[in-house]
Parts: sequence; C-alpha cells; structure tokens
Amino acid sequence: MSGRAMISCFSPPSTTPCSAPIPLWRRNHLLHATPPPSLHLLSRRSHLVAGGRRVWVNVKSEKNLSESPKYEDDVVVQKKKKRGLDNVEEEARWWQVFPKRWVIVVLCFSAFLLCNMDRVNMSIAILPMSAEYNWNPSTVGLIQSSFFWGYLLTQIAGGIWADTVGGKQVLGFGVVWWSVATALTPIAAKLGLPFLLVARAFMGIGEGVAMPAMNNILSKWVPVSERSRSLALVYSGMYLGSVTGLAFSPFLIHQFGWPSVFYSFGSLGTVWCSVWLSKAHSSPLEDPELRPEEKKLITANCSSKEPVKTIPWRLILSKPPVWALIVSHFCHNWGTFILLTWMPTYYNQVLKFNLTESGLFCVLPWFIMAISANVGGWIADTLVSKGLSVTRVRKIMQTIGFLGPAFFLTQLSHVNSPVMAVLCMTCSQGTDAFSQSGLYSNHQDIAPRYSGVLLGLSNTAGVLAGVFGTAATGYILQHGSWDDVFKVSVGLYLVGTVISLEYFPQKKHYEKNRSFN
Repeated sequence: MSGRAMISCFSPPSTTPCSAPIPLWRRNHLLHATPPPSLHLLSRRSHLVAGGRRVWVNVKSEKNLSESPKYEDDVVVQKKKKRGLDNVEEEARWWQVFPKRWVIVVLCFSAFLLCNMDRVNMSIAILPMSAEYNWNPSTVGLIQSSFFWGYLLTQIAGGIWADTVGGKQVLGFGVVWWSVATALTPIAAKLGLPFLLVARAFMGIGEGVAMPAMNNILSKWVPVSERSRSLALVYSGMYLGSVTGLAFSPFLIHQFGWPSVFYSFGSLGTVWCSVWLSKAHSSPLEDPELRPEEKKLITANCSSKEPVKTIPWRLILSKPPVWALIVSHFCHNWGTFILLTWMPTYYNQVLKFNLTESGLFCVLPWFIMAISANVGGWIADTLVSKGLSVTRVRKIMQTIGFLGPAFFLTQLSHVNSPVMAVLCMTCSQGTDAFSQSGLYSNHQDIAPRYSGVLLGLSNTAGVLAGVFGTAATGYILQHGSWDDVFKVSVGLYLVGTVISLEYFPQKKHYEKNRSFN
C-alpha cells in the first residue's frame, strides 16, 4: 500500500472510524511491516481505529515533501550522481566492446614501429660513425648489410616457430632480442668492426622473426574482410618507425652524440613487451577475456585456427603461386631496402644536404608510405567487399606497387633540383606502399594456416635482396654512379610486375591452395 493510499484511508485523531473496516490480516500487516522511507519523516500524526484498537502512523504528505528545499537539493545531487555513474558505465562499456582483434593489430603496429626505428637509426648514425672510424663506402655497405645476415637466418625458422608454437611468444622474443642488440651497438663499435658486424647480425636475428610471427597472429585474429587494412596498418608502423627514427636521430646525435640513438631506441622495447605479455594471445581461442560474439565472428571468418604440427613442404613448394610470391618479394625488397639504407647518403652526397637535412627529408617519403599503405588497404578491402575477386584486387595493388616506384626512379636522372629529387623519392615510396595490399596480403590468401612459413620463405628471398642489394650499391658507387643503382632497381621492379601478373593465383587456385590448410 502506498503512502498516499494510506493517508486517504486515515483521518485525524477522532472517534470516527474509517469508512471501511480493515480485516485482521491487514491490521497485523500494518503493525509489523516496515514503513516506507518517506513515512519516517515526521510531519503530522495520523491514526485509525479499527475493531476498537488504535494504530498511530507517522507520515509526511507527498506535497510537503516535494516542496521541501532540502528534498529538492537531495534529488539534484542524486541525479548528478546517477549521471556520473552512467558516464562511467558508458566508458567501461565502450572499452569492453572495442574489438580485441584490433587491440592485437595495434600492438603489432607498435612492434613494427620499434622495429624500423631500431633499424634506420644506423642509416643516420653511420655518417658520424664513418667519419670517426674512417670507414670507406665499401665498409659502410658491409656494415649496413650485416644486419641482413642475422635477418636471413630467422625468416623460415621464425615462420615454423610461429606456426607451431604461437605468434605471441615468437614476436615477444624478437622484440626483446633486437632491443638488447640495439642498445649494445655503441659498445660493439668501440671494440672494433668485427664486434659491430656481429651486433648488427644479432639485431637482424631478432627482427627476422617479427614478420612471420605477425603474419601468423593476424591470420588467426583478423577476418578476410578486414585483412588488407589490418596488414596495411601494421606495415605502416614500419614506415612511421622510419619517420620517427629519421626525425629524432639527428637531434639526439647533435645533442648527446651518436651512441645516444642506440641507447634510447633500444630501451623502448621493454615498455612494449610488458604490454604485449599482458594483453596479447596467439589465438582468439586462447583469450579468456574475448567476448563470445567477437570470438564467433573471428572463428567463422578465419581459416587458420589451431597451431600446426607438421609442415607440408613438398606440397607448399610445388605451388607456382608460392614461387611467384618468392620472386616478387625479392624484386620488391631490392629497391625498398636500397632506399631504406642508402637514402640519407644519397641526400648528403648528391643533393648536398647536411646531416639534419638528410634526416628530415628522409622522413617525408616514409610518412607518405604510411598514409598510402592505409589508403591502399581500405581500397582493397572495399573492392573485395563489392564483389571484385581477391586475385584481381591483389594484382591491381601489386602492379601499382611495382610500376609506380619504377617510373619515379627513372625520373631522378632527369631532375636538376633537390626539391624535385625529394618529390620523386616521395612518390616512389608512396606507390611502393600499395604492395601491402598485394604481395604482402597474398600469403594469408593462399595458405592462412601456414602463412608464417610462407612469409618466411618469401621474405628470405627479400632479405637476400637486401643483403646483395645493399652491399652491391656500395660497390656500384665506387665504380659507377647513382643512376646505375636506380637502373638495377627499375629492372627488378619490371620483372616483378610480369611475375605477379602472370603467376599470382587465379580465383580457382585459391581453393586448391587452401586445401593444404
């Protein structure tokens, strides 16, 4: 019974009973029941007489209660508190519903950011280091290529390890390993050239497992409809890592000396690793905090689930699309790694930029790559969602990724101003980034369960291109010119275009190739 109803039945103290008698069970209920909170607020006293028994009740009318200033203040405070709690709940709900698969993608992005920060700092630091230790161009080329010695060793091994053990452990190991090697680089340089070569090779060992491990993780976490843009975001971390490394390295060198670059960049790996170990899982099946609806979405749209036990090497190596990936990766990385390692030297020697200018102008092409990679990823996923075949999308993107850099590198021999040279370099790198939605997405298309191994195979060829291309560039510069360096890269870009158009798998081959998943 509400307070208003009770009051209407009661009357002021008198001998007149209520108009209707109250049953015995109701009287007992009123005597023993706890009154509502509003009845504890004394205002006036009412009583009833029923069956010769008087019952006193303390009440306050709703009208007087609502007119009380204190009551109005209490209501306002309670409403504010409720709004505050609602906001907190909304924020908590927003964080809880944020897709966990994109948390994994962002963590992989940040790992690749650190990866290229630690890699490109040598391309800036090599200038004061070569002046301090009197290194000639051939020695500089040897130092630059020593990174790829270790990088080459762990490509296939990292893919096997990731596919059988899980990508979380492998990527975490890689980041810790290369961060330690980066921090030890100044000490190794002071001990002598052989120690520096070993330190750079050790750094390559750590970074060599990163791409196969990442590919394995995303093949399990990211649905096919989000594949291009997720990979584009992760690989844009490499480009932004180049931007960050090239932008901050000159400042650190001028302020604190070249060793500070390696000490500061290397220490960042510990921060990333602490977050990775607490948030990441190799597979959505291993994540106890994953929401059921997201787990259902992922498992229904990803072919790669459980870790593999054996690798069907003969079956994999018998597929023409696999060899097309390997050759295309070699052709792509020859030009990419030359620009990555030698661009600051080109700006310094040919365009006559000083150390700071070389670092700053090197930032622009990599920044454009980060943007164009994500643009290409969204375009590719949109085309796939609109019904265009995956094969055609991959070929379109890879053709842009090969012919674009080839065209702009040929223009470098015809420009006469530093501004135009930087513009050509920028456009070359910008179009190169479309390869993330072509070549680099194709591993998961044709063999999602063995994507780590497949990327390890093709990236081994890419690393060989980095080893030979970086060292060969130093040799070419001693006996030729920069035009000769760019001609070799253009030739390989054209070969890669033909291979990718001819041998990237047709739509009917996708089901065949996915049969060994």
